[in-house]
Amino acid sequence: MTSAAAAIAAPVATEAQVRAMVVDWLRSGRREPVLALFARPQWTGEPMLRISDTVVRIMPARSSLAVRAALVELAPGERLVVLTDRDDDDLGAGVLAHCSNQTVLNIDPWEIVRAHFEAAALDPALVRQRRHLAEALLEYAPAGGWPPVRGGVVTRDGAMRLLSARLLGIGPDDLDATGVVQWTLRGSDVVRYTAVDARLRTIVAGWLAETAGPTARWTLAAVDAGHGTDAIPLGLIAGLLWDGRAPTAAVAAARVRFEQYLGGATPREHEAAEWNRTVLAWVVRALGGEDKHEVQRILGRTEDLVRQLQAASLVGRSDLLPGGLDARLKTFAEDVRAALRRMSTSALEAAEAALRMVAQHRLAAVGDQHLTALMAMRALRWLATPDEPPATLADAVDRQVTTDGWLDRARLRLWVGVSDPALAAVYRELHAAVDARRTRHDEQFAALLAATTRADSPAGGMYFVEDVVRRVVKPLVDADRPVFLLVVDGMGVAASTELVESAMVADWWELTAAGGRRAGVVAALPTVTEVSRTSLFTGELRRGGQAEERAGLRQQLGSDAVLFHKADLLSGAGQSLASPVVAALRDRSIRTVAAVVNTIDDALDRSDPAATAWTLDAVRMVRHLLDAARGRVVVMLSDHGHVVDRGPDGELRGGTGVLSARWRPTADGPPAGDGEIRVAGRRVVLADGDVILPWRETVRYSARKAGYHGGASAAEVVIPLTILTAAGEPAPAGWSAAPVASPAWWRGPVSATSVVTPAEEATLFDITPAAPHAETIGAAPTFVAALLASTRYKRNRALRLAGRPVLPDERVSALLTALHEAGGRLPLETLAARADVPAQRIANVVTVLRRVLAVEGYQAVEVDGQIVTLDEKMLRDQFELGTSA
Repeated sequence: MTSAAAAIAAPVATEAQVRAMVVDWLRSGRREPVLALFARPQWTGEPMLRISDTVVRIMPARSSLAVRAALVELAPGERLVVLTDRDDDDLGAGVLAHCSNQTVLNIDPWEIVRAHFEAAALDPALVRQRRHLAEALLEYAPAGGWPPVRGGVVTRDGAMRLLSARLLGIGPDDLDATGVVQWTLRGSDVVRYTAVDARLRTIVAGWLAETAGPTARWTLAAVDAGHGTDAIPLGLIAGLLWDGRAPTAAVAAARVRFEQYLGGATPREHEAAEWNRTVLAWVVRALGGEDKHEVQRILGRTEDLVRQLQAASLVGRSDLLPGGLDARLKTFAEDVRAALRRMSTSALEAAEAALRMVAQHRLAAVGDQHLTALMAMRALRWLATPDEPPATLADAVDRQVTTDGWLDRARLRLWVGVSDPALAAVYRELHAAVDARRTRHDEQFAALLAATTRADSPAGGMYFVEDVVRRVVKPLVDADRPVFLLVVDGMGVAASTELVESAMVADWWELTAAGGRRAGVVAALPTVTEVSRTSLFTGELRRGGQAEERAGLRQQLGSDAVLFHKADLLSGAGQSLASPVVAALRDRSIRTVAAVVNTIDDALDRSDPAATAWTLDAVRMVRHLLDAARGRVVVMLSDHGHVVDRGPDGELRGGTGVLSARWRPTADGPPAGDGEIRVAGRRVVLADGDVILPWRETVRYSARKAGYHGGASAAEVVIPLTILTAAGEPAPAGWSAAPVASPAWWRGPVSATSVVTPAEEATLFDITPAAPHAETIGAAPTFVAALLASTRYKRNRALRLAGRPVLPDERVSALLTALHEAGGRLPLETLAARADVPAQRIANVVTVLRRVLAVEGYQAVEVDGQIVTLDEKMLRDQFELGTSA
């Protein structure tokens, strides 16, 4: 070989190649001082390498003379790497005697790779890759080298996984679709990767597409096109552009524009779908974690890109983008307004369908927009139910406890409202419609309250506050059941519905008298603490304070009864309750422990009771007390309810002798005006038993606060009464598991029974009398009867329930019939109501139902959170019931 020919044929040695060959040379233990490599005699790297404790000089050599000179200058312990385009003959035997293997070695990148991994062989699939890959494996090797391979073979997958992870800057185990998506959020790593040679990026992208699928392919396509940090937004958009529908002209045009973000390429339908599923799963997961703020940025960027693609109309299709939620809420608002204009079953169904679309949006659970929409729908359903005036005060109290108190909860959410002006306008219109009817109810209630008070009529089926201890608490104590009497000062029915729901989640069971409806209690008048709470504890209508309350409770229940007020409950650091309170609650020899919690009443002065969800988290003292009271029967009530301040809608009225925000003496003042009523009688404790009470919530007599009490509205007068026991505790005699407390319209759709006339007419609502929306179910469908009669079911039932609680056939029939009539899907609470199962037992009942219907591990009845679903086809197939008619 001539020198000229050799020079042309000799490759350029890279630093990575030289370093790898030196490491292998030193590892081999050979003692020759020179490693001669066939390469172009040129070197731009450092003249010396340090490998562990060995110094290695790098020298380009064009002749044997140059090599001899370098050998002379070599210091003891040093090694020499010669880069030469001379062959063995040119160098001569004298020089070769100092060289490893006594020859000039060729630089074979793949052979170097094999040696680097300390492997016996290379996977042929790896060797078939370009030489460029071998050089990259050497160039990007970590400082300590690649780890030795197991099994003696360097596989393509193993080498590519290590190299790809190194180039992207992530762990080898994170090289899946989700890991690549997450990587695009690290902008500096993405920028660094884009500096890698394009040929190598192509190899990496191809391998990742094979192993991590379309998500990795199109994510890296976006990176190569300079849009790597937009890979997640682009994946979200791909799901809008390729959503399984035939593309419109606008979508087709947007697809073409989309190519610029992927280097001119276009994903196929299934590839776009897979990419979208991966990024969507990441976003949904991140919404509940530390990356939620990053998600908000990503969603905003996605909408920007959609607009750049001139496809803004697609945002409304999205189950994730904020604009998609806004569009759905707008549709819902339009349907609510249409129903307000003319109530009909079809109008209600349209609003229900729009609400379901809102609920399906991934951001519905973020913030309170969906909750407000749900409360709006509940208020609309309430408007669609019949409105018949109560005949007695007991009827009016029952209406507040079972219906209107729930409506008050929804109405408060509407009052708090939303920030979007267009949506707020609809909610304001709905609130006005609800208020019109609700105000009429308060007027009816106040009239019955005044008449009953004037006539001094007996309580009958309802309770007066002064009778609660005698009629409810004392029988429990006399039956040797320790009692915890919990008074949540200022708690109305609306707040109690939330607090009881929260307690049931915390494993408390609600009881009612003989398993009937929740009961209400009529406060003493006027509905202020010094009157009504004192009357509760003393058992007689009187005014007083804490001393009178303690003495009165002992007089009613015995000397061992103890009562703790607000200051008594407080403890020092590290303890949620004062030690005497905890000790009393746990001492079963103390038959009655009572406590007053002022959280809600205090909020009326300086907080925001309208916007507060009154759960155990908000009323933490109740949570602590209930935790300590397990083993006792809990009688929870209040001394009065409250109304919230109506802001600019409120009306301040002056008057002689005004002492409170919501009552005034009759004497020396003007007669009852609009929104007020005169109430006189034995149950009026102040002002010589004769007062003026406002029944309209907007009226007040004193300085503005967050909320008020003392008046004659149902929200102030009706006290919610709830009996609770810890889960698993036996019910006291006369008390049974409570049915579902919420009204049907709270849980789901109702049929329209009212007609709404245009808002500008004098009468906003003309109510057409109709039967209440039935919660009963019809006759069992034929497949249910066939199931219960089948031999397979009876055998399955006997096997599954051996030694366990039995589920009667009529209960199975009721559950399956209710699910069948609802199209196979019902919330647990609604299923309980329709199948006549106590609310606290429905979860266990459904568990038993699933057990008796399970065949070979397959379930025809499933529970997802609070939703129960029935797969009727599977049930028919499993029990050979035939197809549906």
